[in-house]
Amino acid sequence: MPPEKLSIVVFSGAFTKVHYALCMASAALAIGKPVTLFFTMKATKALMKGDGAPGWHSLDPEEDGADAAAIDRDFALKGVATFEALLEACIELEARIMVCEMGLKAMGIGAKALREDVPVEEGGLVTFLSDASADGAMVFV
Repeated sequence: MPPEKLSIVVFSGAFTKVHYALCMASAALAIGKPVTLFFTMKATKALMKGDGAPGWHSLDPEEDGADAAAIDRDFALKGVATFEALLEACIELEARIMVCEMGLKAMGIGAKALREDVPVEEGGLVTFLSDASADGAMVFV
């Protein structure tokens, strides 16, 4: 039996890992499974406004030195969903998007630095764990 719900802790600051968390979330939502994305620590950059470019552009570069924006452009050329397309799908398919209060504090990020076009809820681990389902799956990325 597939899990009833998918709860994803998005911890990594690596672009490809955050991108893949959005891939998993949008796929689960597309087949009718509820999803909660819980962004914390370096992954919170993915939800920031940024200066002239979305905050996810500042996610950690890959080992080959390519930055997040370059990888995203390469994905688009290869027919892979872009970061913005995946995030938009998660929003449209009604994923619950949370950001960890502790993670924001640890990273020195204020709530005003977060994107206004993404319905982000601030919450803690207790809120996230209370939202999870006994018959669901929890993934740490």
